[in-house]
Amino acid sequence: MKVKIDADICIGCGLCANTCPEVYQMKEDKAVVVVDVVPKEAEERCQTALDDCPVTAIMSID
Repeated sequence: MKVKIDADICIGCGLCANTCPEVYQMKEDKAVVVVDVVPKEAEERCQTALDDCPVTAIMSID
């Protein structure tokens, strides 16, 4: 699983970083993805963050 965040849409709420800090971190008031591929053990939390993003800024990519 790979994900990306659209920085133009992200509002910097921190929900993703709190839900799955192995994949998402806050940088300059925006969330960023800090891994190339989501670790297997973090996939469920990563998907939860993607699903719960209030502005749909997180996307799963192939």
